[in-house]
Amino acid sequence: MWKAQLTQVGTSCARAWGVVRTRGPSQVQFWFIALIVGVAAGYAAVGFMLGIERLQAALYGTEDVRHLHSFAETLPWFWILLLPAAGGLIVGLILHFFTPDGRVRSVADVIEGAAMNDGRVEKRAGLASAVASMITLSSGGSSGREGPVVHLASVISSWVSNRILADGITARDLLGCAVAAAVSASFNAPIAGALFALEVVLRHFAVHAFAPIVIASVAGTVISRTHFGNVTEFTLPGDVNALGFYVELPAFMILGLLAGLVAVVLMRAIFWCEDLGTSIQTNLRMPRYLRPAVAGLMLGAIAIFYPHIIGVGYETTSEALTGSLLLHEAIVFCMIKVAAVAITIAGRMGGGVFSPSLMVGALLGLAFGYIATPIFPEVSGSETLYALAGMGAVAAAVLGAPISTTLIVFELTGDWQTGLAVMVAVSLSTALASRLVDRSFFLSQLERRNIHLAAGPQAYLLALFRVSSVMRYPNHPRAADPVRAREVLNEGFFVTPEATLEAAMPMFERAPVDYIPVARFGADDAAPEIIGALFHVDALKAYNRALAATAAEEHS
Repeated sequence: MWKAQLTQVGTSCARAWGVVRTRGPSQVQFWFIALIVGVAAGYAAVGFMLGIERLQAALYGTEDVRHLHSFAETLPWFWILLLPAAGGLIVGLILHFFTPDGRVRSVADVIEGAAMNDGRVEKRAGLASAVASMITLSSGGSSGREGPVVHLASVISSWVSNRILADGITARDLLGCAVAAAVSASFNAPIAGALFALEVVLRHFAVHAFAPIVIASVAGTVISRTHFGNVTEFTLPGDVNALGFYVELPAFMILGLLAGLVAVVLMRAIFWCEDLGTSIQTNLRMPRYLRPAVAGLMLGAIAIFYPHIIGVGYETTSEALTGSLLLHEAIVFCMIKVAAVAITIAGRMGGGVFSPSLMVGALLGLAFGYIATPIFPEVSGSETLYALAGMGAVAAAVLGAPISTTLIVFELTGDWQTGLAVMVAVSLSTALASRLVDRSFFLSQLERRNIHLAAGPQAYLLALFRVSSVMRYPNHPRAADPVRAREVLNEGFFVTPEATLEAAMPMFERAPVDYIPVARFGADDAAPEIIGALFHVDALKAYNRALAATAAEEHS
Protein backbone atom coordinates (compact mmCIF):
# COMPACT_ATOMS: atom_id res chain seq x y z
CA MET A 1 0.00 0.00 0.00
CA TRP A 2 2.72 2.43 0.98
CA LYS A 3 4.61 1.74 -2.24
CA ALA A 4 1.55 2.61 -4.30
CA GLN A 5 1.06 5.81 -2.31
CA LEU A 6 4.74 6.69 -2.75
CA THR A 7 4.46 6.09 -6.48
CA GLN A 8 1.39 8.31 -6.65
CA VAL A 9 3.15 11.11 -4.78
CA GLY A 10 6.14 10.83 -7.10
CA THR A 11 3.91 11.01 -10.16
CA SER A 12 2.15 14.08 -8.79
CA CYS A 13 5.48 15.80 -8.09
CA ALA A 14 6.67 15.03 -11.61
CA ARG A 15 3.53 16.54 -13.08
CA ALA A 16 3.86 19.61 -10.88
CA TRP A 17 7.48 20.08 -11.97
CA GLY A 18 6.38 19.76 -15.58
CA VAL A 19 3.82 22.51 -15.08
CA VAL A 20 6.43 24.76 -13.44
CA ARG A 21 8.88 24.18 -16.31
CA THR A 22 6.37 24.69 -19.11
CA ARG A 23 3.99 27.28 -17.68
CA GLY A 24 5.88 28.78 -14.77
CA PRO A 25 7.84 31.45 -16.67
CA SER A 26 4.78 32.71 -18.54
CA GLN A 27 2.75 32.74 -15.34
CA VAL A 28 5.39 34.73 -13.49
CA GLN A 29 5.59 37.10 -16.44
CA PHE A 30 1.84 37.62 -16.32
CA TRP A 31 1.97 38.32 -12.58
CA PHE A 32 4.64 40.93 -13.26
CA ILE A 33 2.37 42.55 -15.86
CA ALA A 34 -0.48 42.42 -13.32
CA LEU A 35 1.75 44.21 -10.82
CA ILE A 36 2.53 46.95 -13.35
CA VAL A 37 -1.15 47.34 -14.20
CA GLY A 38 -1.97 47.51 -10.48
CA VAL A 39 0.61 50.22 -9.86
CA ALA A 40 -0.62 52.23 -12.86
CA ALA A 41 -4.26 51.87 -11.81
CA GLY A 42 -3.36 52.83 -8.24
CA TYR A 43 -1.66 56.01 -9.42
CA ALA A 44 -4.63 56.76 -11.68
CA ALA A 45 -6.97 56.47 -8.69
CA VAL A 46 -4.74 58.60 -6.49
CA GLY A 47 -4.37 61.20 -9.24
CA PHE A 48 -8.13 61.29 -9.74
CA MET A 49 -8.75 61.82 -6.02
CA LEU A 50 -6.08 64.51 -5.74
CA GLY A 51 -7.45 66.21 -8.83
CA ILE A 52 -10.91 66.39 -7.27
CA GLU A 53 -9.51 67.76 -4.01
CA ARG A 54 -7.39 70.44 -5.68
CA LEU A 55 -10.10 71.54 -8.10
CA GLN A 56 -12.79 71.48 -5.43
CA ALA A 57 -10.61 73.52 -3.08
CA ALA A 58 -9.97 76.06 -5.82
CA LEU A 59 -13.62 76.40 -6.86
CA TYR A 60 -15.09 76.60 -3.37
CA GLY A 61 -12.15 78.35 -1.76
CA THR A 62 -11.57 75.88 1.07
CA GLU A 63 -8.47 73.92 2.03
CA ASP A 64 -10.33 71.15 3.88
CA VAL A 65 -12.62 69.52 1.32
CA ARG A 66 -13.67 66.85 3.82
CA HIS A 67 -15.76 69.56 5.48
CA LEU A 68 -16.95 71.10 2.24
CA HIS A 69 -20.64 71.41 3.00
CA SER A 70 -19.95 73.19 6.29
CA PHE A 71 -17.82 75.71 4.44
CA ALA A 72 -20.30 76.00 1.56
CA GLU A 73 -22.94 77.28 3.99
CA THR A 74 -20.90 80.48 4.32
CA LEU A 75 -20.63 81.14 0.56
CA PRO A 76 -22.93 83.49 -1.40
CA TRP A 77 -26.07 81.75 -2.66
CA PHE A 78 -25.46 82.67 -6.28
CA TRP A 79 -22.07 80.94 -6.22
CA ILE A 80 -23.62 77.74 -4.91
CA LEU A 81 -26.31 78.00 -7.61
CA LEU A 82 -24.14 78.76 -10.63
CA LEU A 83 -21.04 76.67 -9.97
CA PRO A 84 -22.68 73.27 -10.64
CA ALA A 85 -24.39 74.71 -13.73
CA ALA A 86 -21.07 75.97 -15.10
CA GLY A 87 -19.45 72.64 -14.34
CA GLY A 88 -22.33 70.86 -16.07
CA LEU A 89 -21.89 72.98 -19.20
CA ILE A 90 -18.19 72.11 -19.39
CA VAL A 91 -19.02 68.45 -18.84
CA GLY A 92 -21.65 68.57 -21.57
CA LEU A 93 -19.20 70.05 -24.08
CA ILE A 94 -16.53 67.46 -23.23
CA LEU A 95 -18.94 64.57 -23.66
CA HIS A 96 -20.43 66.08 -26.81
CA PHE A 97 -17.11 66.26 -28.61
CA PHE A 98 -15.36 63.17 -27.22
CA THR A 99 -18.11 60.56 -26.92
CA PRO A 100 -20.47 59.33 -29.65
CA ASP A 101 -23.58 59.47 -27.47
CA GLY A 102 -22.88 62.17 -24.87
CA ARG A 103 -22.91 59.60 -22.08
CA VAL A 104 -20.40 59.11 -19.27
CA ARG A 105 -18.73 55.69 -19.12
CA SER A 106 -18.74 53.90 -15.78
CA VAL A 107 -18.81 50.49 -14.11
CA ALA A 108 -21.61 49.15 -16.32
CA ASP A 109 -19.44 49.69 -19.39
CA VAL A 110 -16.56 47.86 -17.72
CA ILE A 111 -18.83 44.88 -17.00
CA GLU A 112 -19.97 44.95 -20.62
CA GLY A 113 -16.36 45.08 -21.81
CA ALA A 114 -15.44 42.09 -19.69
CA ALA A 115 -18.36 40.00 -20.91
CA MET A 116 -18.73 41.01 -24.54
CA ASN A 117 -15.60 42.80 -25.75
CA ASP A 118 -12.73 40.52 -24.73
CA GLY A 119 -11.91 42.57 -21.64
CA ARG A 120 -11.59 45.91 -23.41
CA VAL A 121 -13.34 49.26 -22.97
CA GLU A 122 -13.50 52.47 -25.00
CA LYS A 123 -10.35 54.51 -24.48
CA ARG A 124 -11.21 57.93 -25.94
CA ALA A 125 -14.68 58.03 -24.36
CA GLY A 126 -13.24 56.63 -21.12
CA LEU A 127 -10.63 59.37 -20.75
CA ALA A 128 -13.23 62.02 -21.55
CA SER A 129 -15.57 60.50 -18.96
CA ALA A 130 -12.85 60.63 -16.30
CA VAL A 131 -12.24 64.32 -16.93
CA ALA A 132 -15.97 65.04 -17.00
CA SER A 133 -16.57 63.18 -13.74
CA MET A 134 -13.71 65.02 -12.07
CA ILE A 135 -15.28 68.34 -13.04
CA THR A 136 -18.70 67.14 -11.90
CA LEU A 137 -17.52 66.05 -8.45
CA SER A 138 -15.43 69.21 -8.05
CA SER A 139 -18.16 71.67 -9.04
CA GLY A 140 -21.03 70.31 -6.97
CA GLY A 141 -22.30 67.14 -8.63
CA SER A 142 -23.84 64.64 -6.21
CA SER A 143 -22.29 61.31 -7.16
CA GLY A 144 -19.33 59.08 -6.35
CA ARG A 145 -15.79 58.70 -7.57
CA GLU A 146 -15.56 54.89 -7.83
CA GLY A 147 -17.30 54.57 -11.20
CA PRO A 148 -14.96 56.94 -13.08
CA VAL A 149 -11.91 55.48 -11.33
CA VAL A 150 -12.89 51.92 -12.24
CA HIS A 151 -13.39 52.85 -15.89
CA LEU A 152 -10.17 54.88 -15.99
CA ALA A 153 -8.26 51.88 -14.66
CA SER A 154 -9.97 49.72 -17.27
CA VAL A 155 -8.71 52.05 -20.00
CA ILE A 156 -5.18 51.36 -18.76
CA SER A 157 -5.69 47.59 -18.81
CA SER A 158 -7.24 47.78 -22.29
CA TRP A 159 -4.20 49.66 -23.57
CA VAL A 160 -1.89 47.03 -22.09
CA SER A 161 -4.00 44.18 -23.49
CA ASN A 162 -3.83 45.67 -26.97
CA ARG A 163 -0.05 46.09 -26.72
CA ILE A 164 0.59 42.50 -25.68
CA LEU A 165 -2.11 41.13 -28.03
CA ALA A 166 -3.88 39.49 -25.10
CA ASP A 167 -6.66 37.01 -25.77
CA GLY A 168 -10.05 37.28 -24.10
CA ILE A 169 -9.17 35.41 -20.91
CA THR A 170 -5.89 37.25 -20.37
CA ALA A 171 -7.45 40.63 -21.10
CA ARG A 172 -10.30 39.97 -18.69
CA ASP A 173 -7.84 39.01 -15.97
CA LEU A 174 -5.90 42.23 -16.57
CA LEU A 175 -9.16 44.15 -16.47
CA GLY A 176 -9.90 42.57 -13.10
CA CYS A 177 -6.41 43.53 -11.91
CA ALA A 178 -6.93 47.16 -12.90
CA VAL A 179 -10.36 47.34 -11.26
CA ALA A 180 -9.11 45.73 -8.04
CA ALA A 181 -6.19 48.15 -7.80
CA ALA A 182 -8.41 51.16 -8.48
CA VAL A 183 -10.99 50.21 -5.85
CA SER A 184 -8.28 49.34 -3.33
CA ALA A 185 -6.52 52.65 -3.86
CA SER A 186 -9.77 54.62 -3.68
CA PHE A 187 -10.98 53.14 -0.40
CA ASN A 188 -7.77 51.75 1.15
CA ALA A 189 -9.49 48.37 1.03
CA PRO A 190 -7.30 45.67 -0.53
CA ILE A 191 -9.47 42.69 0.38
CA ALA A 192 -12.69 44.29 -0.85
CA GLY A 193 -10.96 45.61 -3.97
CA ALA A 194 -9.94 42.12 -5.07
CA LEU A 195 -13.37 40.66 -4.35
CA PHE A 196 -15.13 43.58 -6.07
CA ALA A 197 -13.27 42.83 -9.28
CA LEU A 198 -14.23 39.17 -9.10
CA GLU A 199 -17.80 39.60 -7.87
CA VAL A 200 -18.96 42.63 -9.85
CA VAL A 201 -16.80 42.94 -12.98
CA LEU A 202 -15.64 39.42 -13.88
CA ARG A 203 -18.65 37.87 -12.13
CA HIS A 204 -16.82 34.67 -11.26
CA PHE A 205 -14.23 33.48 -8.74
CA ALA A 206 -11.92 31.47 -10.98
CA VAL A 207 -8.70 30.41 -9.27
CA HIS A 208 -6.48 31.41 -12.22
CA ALA A 209 -7.61 35.05 -11.84
CA PHE A 210 -7.29 35.24 -8.07
CA ALA A 211 -3.51 35.51 -7.66
CA PRO A 212 -2.85 38.31 -10.20
CA ILE A 213 -5.89 40.27 -9.00
CA VAL A 214 -4.69 40.07 -5.40
CA ILE A 215 -1.21 41.20 -6.47
CA ALA A 216 -2.68 44.20 -8.28
CA SER A 217 -5.02 44.99 -5.38
CA VAL A 218 -2.15 45.04 -2.90
CA ALA A 219 -0.14 47.24 -5.27
CA GLY A 220 -3.01 49.73 -5.49
CA THR A 221 -3.31 49.82 -1.70
CA VAL A 222 0.42 50.43 -1.28
CA ILE A 223 0.25 53.34 -3.71
CA SER A 224 -2.71 54.81 -1.82
CA ARG A 225 -1.11 54.42 1.60
CA THR A 226 2.11 55.95 0.33
CA HIS A 227 0.24 59.16 -0.47
CA PHE A 228 -2.54 59.24 2.13
CA GLY A 229 -1.26 57.00 4.93
CA ASN A 230 -2.85 53.92 6.46
CA VAL A 231 -6.01 55.57 7.73
CA THR A 232 -9.63 54.49 7.53
CA GLU A 233 -12.09 56.61 5.58
CA PHE A 234 -14.43 57.02 8.56
CA THR A 235 -13.79 57.16 12.31
CA LEU A 236 -16.41 55.52 14.50
CA PRO A 237 -17.22 56.25 18.14
CA GLY A 238 -15.93 53.79 20.70
CA ASP A 239 -19.31 52.19 21.52
CA VAL A 240 -20.46 51.55 17.97
CA ASN A 241 -19.91 47.82 18.27
CA ALA A 242 -22.02 47.47 21.40
CA LEU A 243 -24.53 44.95 20.10
CA GLY A 244 -26.94 44.70 22.99
CA PHE A 245 -28.06 41.10 22.66
CA TYR A 246 -28.86 38.57 19.97
CA VAL A 247 -32.53 39.44 20.44
CA GLU A 248 -31.68 42.67 18.58
CA LEU A 249 -30.89 40.83 15.34
CA PRO A 250 -34.53 40.87 14.13
CA ALA A 251 -34.26 44.66 14.07
CA PHE A 252 -31.31 44.40 11.69
CA MET A 253 -33.33 42.03 9.55
CA ILE A 254 -36.07 44.66 9.29
CA LEU A 255 -33.42 47.28 8.53
CA GLY A 256 -32.05 45.06 5.75
CA LEU A 257 -35.46 44.74 4.11
CA LEU A 258 -36.05 48.48 4.43
CA ALA A 259 -32.59 49.17 2.99
CA GLY A 260 -33.37 46.93 0.03
CA LEU A 261 -36.52 48.94 -0.69
CA VAL A 262 -34.66 52.25 -0.38
CA ALA A 263 -31.95 50.96 -2.73
CA VAL A 264 -34.63 50.07 -5.28
CA VAL A 265 -36.15 53.54 -4.90
CA LEU A 266 -32.72 55.07 -5.52
CA MET A 267 -32.11 52.99 -8.63
CA ARG A 268 -35.57 53.48 -10.08
CA ALA A 269 -35.42 57.21 -9.34
CA ILE A 270 -32.29 57.41 -11.48
CA PHE A 271 -33.92 55.47 -14.31
CA TRP A 272 -37.14 57.49 -14.09
CA CYS A 273 -35.21 60.77 -14.20
CA GLU A 274 -33.16 59.40 -17.12
CA ASP A 275 -36.31 58.68 -19.13
CA LEU A 276 -37.88 61.99 -18.16
CA GLY A 277 -34.75 63.92 -19.09
CA THR A 278 -34.52 62.18 -22.45
CA SER A 279 -38.18 62.91 -23.16
CA ILE A 280 -37.81 66.60 -22.28
CA GLN A 281 -34.59 66.87 -24.26
CA THR A 282 -36.27 65.33 -27.31
CA ASN A 283 -39.46 67.38 -27.10
CA LEU A 284 -37.62 70.67 -26.61
CA ARG A 285 -34.93 69.72 -29.15
CA MET A 286 -32.35 70.66 -26.58
CA PRO A 287 -28.69 70.19 -27.59
CA ARG A 288 -27.28 67.27 -25.66
CA TYR A 289 -24.42 69.36 -24.25
CA LEU A 290 -26.96 71.50 -22.33
CA ARG A 291 -28.45 68.57 -20.44
CA PRO A 292 -25.69 68.41 -17.77
CA ALA A 293 -25.88 72.20 -17.40
CA VAL A 294 -29.62 72.07 -16.65
CA ALA A 295 -29.02 69.26 -14.18
CA GLY A 296 -26.26 71.30 -12.55
CA LEU A 297 -28.58 74.28 -12.20
CA MET A 298 -31.16 72.08 -10.46
CA LEU A 299 -28.47 70.75 -8.11
CA GLY A 300 -27.31 74.27 -7.35
CA ALA A 301 -30.86 75.27 -6.40
CA ILE A 302 -31.05 72.33 -3.99
CA ALA A 303 -27.56 72.97 -2.59
CA ILE A 304 -28.50 76.51 -1.57
CA PHE A 305 -30.68 74.98 1.14
CA TYR A 306 -28.95 71.61 1.49
CA PRO A 307 -25.22 71.91 0.78
CA HIS A 308 -24.85 68.35 2.12
CA ILE A 309 -25.48 67.03 -1.40
CA ILE A 310 -22.34 68.64 -2.83
CA GLY A 311 -19.69 66.18 -3.98
CA VAL A 312 -19.10 62.71 -2.59
CA GLY A 313 -20.69 63.51 0.78
CA TYR A 314 -18.20 61.95 3.17
CA GLU A 315 -18.75 64.66 5.78
CA THR A 316 -22.45 63.89 6.07
CA THR A 317 -21.75 60.14 6.04
CA SER A 318 -19.27 60.59 8.91
CA GLU A 319 -21.82 62.61 10.85
CA ALA A 320 -24.35 59.82 10.40
CA LEU A 321 -21.88 57.15 11.53
CA THR A 322 -21.02 59.16 14.65
CA GLY A 323 -24.61 60.04 15.49
CA SER A 324 -24.08 63.77 15.02
CA LEU A 325 -27.39 64.29 13.19
CA LEU A 326 -30.91 64.52 14.54
CA LEU A 327 -33.71 62.20 13.47
CA HIS A 328 -35.43 64.68 11.19
CA GLU A 329 -32.10 65.70 9.66
CA ALA A 330 -31.24 62.10 8.81
CA ILE A 331 -34.61 61.54 7.15
CA VAL A 332 -34.60 64.79 5.17
CA PHE A 333 -30.96 64.46 4.07
CA CYS A 334 -31.63 60.88 2.95
CA MET A 335 -34.53 61.93 0.71
CA ILE A 336 -32.70 64.97 -0.66
CA LYS A 337 -29.61 62.88 -1.44
CA VAL A 338 -31.67 60.36 -3.42
CA ALA A 339 -33.13 63.20 -5.50
CA ALA A 340 -29.72 64.82 -6.01
CA VAL A 341 -28.08 61.57 -7.13
CA ALA A 342 -30.91 60.91 -9.58
CA ILE A 343 -30.56 64.40 -11.05
CA THR A 344 -26.76 64.12 -11.33
CA ILE A 345 -26.58 60.74 -13.03
CA ALA A 346 -29.73 61.13 -15.13
CA GLY A 347 -28.45 64.56 -16.15
CA ARG A 348 -25.38 62.78 -17.54
CA MET A 349 -22.97 64.74 -15.39
CA GLY A 350 -20.86 61.73 -14.46
CA GLY A 351 -19.76 59.97 -11.33
CA GLY A 352 -20.66 56.72 -9.62
CA VAL A 353 -23.34 55.43 -7.27
CA PHE A 354 -21.32 53.64 -4.60
CA SER A 355 -20.41 56.61 -2.40
CA PRO A 356 -23.93 58.09 -2.61
CA SER A 357 -25.39 54.72 -1.63
CA LEU A 358 -23.09 54.67 1.41
CA MET A 359 -24.39 58.09 2.45
CA VAL A 360 -28.04 57.17 1.87
CA GLY A 361 -27.57 53.91 3.77
CA ALA A 362 -25.86 55.56 6.73
CA LEU A 363 -28.63 58.18 6.99
CA LEU A 364 -31.32 55.52 6.70
CA GLY A 365 -29.67 53.34 9.33
CA LEU A 366 -29.24 56.24 11.74
CA ALA A 367 -32.90 57.22 11.40
CA PHE A 368 -33.94 53.60 11.89
CA GLY A 369 -31.70 53.35 14.95
CA TYR A 370 -33.22 56.47 16.52
CA ILE A 371 -36.66 54.89 16.14
CA ALA A 372 -35.76 51.29 17.04
CA THR A 373 -33.47 51.62 20.06
CA PRO A 374 -35.95 53.39 22.41
CA ILE A 375 -38.44 50.50 21.97
CA PHE A 376 -36.22 48.02 23.89
CA PRO A 377 -33.47 50.21 25.37
CA GLU A 378 -32.21 47.53 27.74
CA VAL A 379 -31.24 45.19 24.86
CA SER A 380 -30.43 47.75 22.17
CA GLY A 381 -27.03 48.79 20.93
CA SER A 382 -25.95 52.16 19.64
CA GLU A 383 -27.87 54.04 16.94
CA THR A 384 -24.61 54.35 15.06
CA LEU A 385 -24.42 50.57 14.74
CA TYR A 386 -27.63 50.75 12.73
CA ALA A 387 -26.05 53.49 10.62
CA LEU A 388 -23.12 51.19 9.87
CA ALA A 389 -25.40 48.28 8.97
CA GLY A 390 -27.63 50.50 6.85
CA MET A 391 -24.62 51.87 5.00
CA GLY A 392 -23.55 48.40 3.96
CA ALA A 393 -27.09 47.20 3.23
CA VAL A 394 -28.04 49.96 0.77
CA ALA A 395 -24.65 49.91 -0.97
CA ALA A 396 -24.71 46.12 -1.34
CA ALA A 397 -28.20 46.19 -2.83
CA VAL A 398 -27.27 48.91 -5.32
CA LEU A 399 -24.04 47.21 -6.41
CA GLY A 400 -25.45 43.69 -6.22
CA ALA A 401 -22.25 42.75 -4.41
CA PRO A 402 -22.92 41.60 -0.84
CA ILE A 403 -19.48 40.05 -0.24
CA SER A 404 -17.24 42.87 -1.40
CA THR A 405 -19.54 45.58 -0.01
CA THR A 406 -19.53 44.01 3.44
CA LEU A 407 -15.74 43.94 3.38
CA ILE A 408 -15.54 47.50 2.08
CA VAL A 409 -17.66 48.68 5.02
CA PHE A 410 -15.35 46.89 7.44
CA GLU A 411 -12.22 48.28 5.81
CA LEU A 412 -13.63 51.81 5.50
CA THR A 413 -14.43 51.92 9.20
CA GLY A 414 -11.78 49.63 10.66
CA ASP A 415 -14.47 47.93 12.77
CA TRP A 416 -14.62 44.15 12.41
CA GLN A 417 -16.69 43.46 15.54
CA THR A 418 -20.07 44.28 14.03
CA GLY A 419 -19.98 41.62 11.34
CA LEU A 420 -23.12 39.79 12.46
CA ALA A 421 -25.36 42.84 12.28
CA VAL A 422 -23.93 44.06 8.97
CA MET A 423 -24.10 40.64 7.33
CA VAL A 424 -27.75 40.13 8.33
CA ALA A 425 -28.77 43.52 6.93
CA VAL A 426 -26.68 43.13 3.76
CA SER A 427 -27.95 39.65 2.93
CA LEU A 428 -31.62 40.57 3.23
CA SER A 429 -31.31 43.89 1.40
CA THR A 430 -29.48 42.26 -1.52
CA ALA A 431 -31.93 39.37 -1.71
CA LEU A 432 -34.93 41.71 -1.79
CA ALA A 433 -33.50 44.30 -4.20
CA SER A 434 -32.26 41.69 -6.67
CA ARG A 435 -35.86 40.49 -7.07
CA LEU A 436 -37.14 43.98 -7.88
CA VAL A 437 -34.42 45.03 -10.34
CA ASP A 438 -32.10 43.17 -12.68
CA ARG A 439 -29.67 42.02 -9.98
CA SER A 440 -27.94 45.40 -9.53
CA PHE A 441 -27.84 49.00 -10.70
CA PHE A 442 -25.13 48.24 -13.27
CA LEU A 443 -26.83 45.20 -14.75
CA SER A 444 -30.12 47.11 -14.83
CA GLN A 445 -28.37 49.86 -16.78
CA LEU A 446 -27.18 47.30 -19.30
CA GLU A 447 -30.60 45.68 -19.49
CA ARG A 448 -32.07 49.05 -20.43
CA ARG A 449 -29.62 49.07 -23.34
CA ASN A 450 -30.81 45.59 -24.38
CA ILE A 451 -27.59 43.98 -23.12
CA HIS A 452 -28.73 40.94 -21.19
CA LEU A 453 -25.98 40.06 -18.72
CA ALA A 454 -28.06 39.64 -15.58
CA ALA A 455 -29.30 36.16 -16.51
CA GLY A 456 -25.80 34.82 -17.13
CA PRO A 457 -23.75 33.70 -20.17
CA GLN A 458 -26.58 31.64 -21.62
CA ALA A 459 -28.51 34.89 -22.14
CA TYR A 460 -25.85 37.04 -23.80
CA LEU A 461 -23.44 34.71 -25.61
CA LEU A 462 -25.67 34.53 -28.68
CA ALA A 463 -25.25 38.29 -29.10
CA LEU A 464 -21.50 37.80 -29.60
CA PHE A 465 -21.91 35.92 -32.90
CA ARG A 466 -22.72 37.57 -36.20
CA VAL A 467 -24.73 35.54 -38.65
CA SER A 468 -22.00 36.09 -41.24
CA SER A 469 -19.52 34.15 -39.06
CA VAL A 470 -21.75 31.07 -38.74
CA MET A 471 -23.73 30.94 -42.00
CA ARG A 472 -23.08 28.57 -44.91
CA TYR A 473 -22.30 30.25 -48.22
CA PRO A 474 -23.53 28.81 -51.58
CA ASN A 475 -20.16 27.13 -52.22
CA HIS A 476 -20.42 25.11 -49.00
CA PRO A 477 -20.55 21.31 -49.59
CA ARG A 478 -23.82 21.13 -47.68
CA ALA A 479 -25.31 24.48 -48.64
CA ALA A 480 -29.04 25.18 -48.54
CA ASP A 481 -31.24 24.40 -51.52
CA PRO A 482 -31.61 27.75 -53.36
CA VAL A 483 -35.21 27.08 -54.42
CA ARG A 484 -36.32 26.15 -50.90
CA ALA A 485 -34.36 29.10 -49.46
CA ARG A 486 -36.29 31.47 -51.74
CA GLU A 487 -39.58 29.93 -50.61
CA VAL A 488 -38.65 30.42 -46.94
CA LEU A 489 -37.66 34.01 -47.69
CA ASN A 490 -41.03 34.63 -49.34
CA GLU A 491 -42.71 33.28 -46.20
CA GLY A 492 -41.06 36.09 -44.25
CA PHE A 493 -38.29 34.17 -42.53
CA PHE A 494 -34.82 35.61 -43.17
CA VAL A 495 -31.90 37.33 -41.47
CA THR A 496 -29.23 39.74 -42.61
CA PRO A 497 -25.51 38.91 -42.36
CA GLU A 498 -25.04 41.75 -39.84
CA ALA A 499 -27.64 40.31 -37.43
CA THR A 500 -26.63 38.32 -34.36
CA LEU A 501 -27.64 34.83 -33.35
CA GLU A 502 -29.62 36.44 -30.53
CA ALA A 503 -32.02 37.82 -33.15
CA ALA A 504 -31.88 34.76 -35.41
CA MET A 505 -32.45 31.89 -32.96
CA PRO A 506 -36.08 32.72 -32.09
CA MET A 507 -36.95 32.35 -35.78
CA PHE A 508 -36.20 28.64 -35.64
CA GLU A 509 -39.05 28.29 -33.16
CA ARG A 510 -41.47 29.66 -35.75
CA ALA A 511 -39.98 28.55 -39.08
CA PRO A 512 -40.68 24.89 -40.07
CA VAL A 513 -37.18 24.47 -41.60
CA ASP A 514 -33.67 23.58 -40.49
CA TYR A 515 -32.17 26.75 -41.93
CA ILE A 516 -33.04 30.40 -42.50
CA PRO A 517 -31.90 32.26 -45.64
CA VAL A 518 -29.42 35.08 -45.18
CA ALA A 519 -30.38 37.96 -47.45
CA ARG A 520 -28.83 41.25 -48.46
CA PHE A 521 -31.11 44.07 -49.58
CA GLY A 522 -30.18 46.60 -52.24
CA ALA A 523 -32.33 49.35 -53.72
CA ASP A 524 -35.97 49.70 -52.73
CA ASP A 525 -37.33 48.05 -55.88
CA ALA A 526 -34.69 45.32 -56.10
CA ALA A 527 -35.39 41.79 -54.97
CA PRO A 528 -33.34 40.66 -51.91
CA GLU A 529 -30.24 38.67 -52.75
CA ILE A 530 -29.80 35.38 -50.89
CA ILE A 531 -26.13 35.05 -50.04
CA GLY A 532 -26.31 31.94 -47.87
CA ALA A 533 -28.22 30.25 -45.08
CA LEU A 534 -28.01 29.97 -41.32
CA PHE A 535 -28.47 26.37 -40.23
CA HIS A 536 -29.94 25.67 -36.82
CA VAL A 537 -27.34 23.00 -36.07
CA ASP A 538 -24.46 25.40 -36.87
CA ALA A 539 -25.88 28.06 -34.57
CA LEU A 540 -26.28 25.52 -31.77
CA LYS A 541 -22.72 24.28 -32.23
CA ALA A 542 -21.34 27.83 -32.00
CA TYR A 543 -23.46 28.48 -28.90
CA ASN A 544 -22.34 25.25 -27.22
CA ARG A 545 -18.67 26.00 -27.92
CA ALA A 546 -19.08 29.46 -26.36
CA LEU A 547 -20.81 28.01 -23.29
CA ALA A 548 -18.06 25.41 -22.89
CA ALA A 549 -15.33 28.05 -23.18
CA THR A 550 -17.06 30.28 -20.63
CA ALA A 551 -17.50 27.41 -18.20
CA ALA A 552 -13.86 26.40 -18.63
CA GLU A 553 -12.71 29.96 -17.88
CA GLU A 554 -14.93 30.36 -14.83
CA HIS A 555 -13.85 27.01 -13.32
CA SER A 556 -10.15 27.07 -14.12
